Amino acid sequence: MKFAFLGAFAVSSLAVGIAASQSAGSATPPENASPIYGVTIPEGYRDWKFIAPAQEAPPLDELRAVLGNDIAVDTYKKGTLPFPDGSVLVKLAYKRKQSTEFAPATVPGAPTTVQVMVKDSKKYPDSHGWGFGRFVDGKPVDIAQHETCLSCHVGNVRDHDYVFTRYAP
Repeated sequence: MKFAFLGAFAVSSLAVGIAASQSAGSATPPENASPIYGVTIPEGYRDWKFIAPAQEAPPLDELRAVLGNDIAVDTYKKGTLPFPDGSVLVKLAYKRKQSTEFAPATVPGAPTTVQVMVKDSKKYPDSHGWGFGRFVDGKPVDIAQHETCLSCHVGNVRDHDYVFTRYAP
């Protein structure tokens, strides 16, 4: 009986120790998180709702599609700003390519980036509540590219809660 009690105590102590070490480890941003902001590519984002397309002129020469989680989509539909915490937008970018089936059509070619904006006013107070991530092949780009995110949004779309994309009904 005494050994059974000690065994149960040892197992439960081990479980608590493992849980504590895992929760402490989760405070460290994952390897695939963006520098500066710690944003990652959201799981399941390809099933999110479509917000709008975009075409980027040369030299980028890209086709883009913006997707949003339910919180962001509801905000767009209501036409209210600012976006509430929990809003997430994902922009998929592709090189433009002429369709081989229909000559006048331009279609997505090779993927170039996945860009993510996360609204969390407590986590990102110094960037107007937004965290940014830019990814190539699932990996975050360098810190220099992330340093340009905020200034571009502040310089161009301050009056739209720092978001470029408008909802395409």
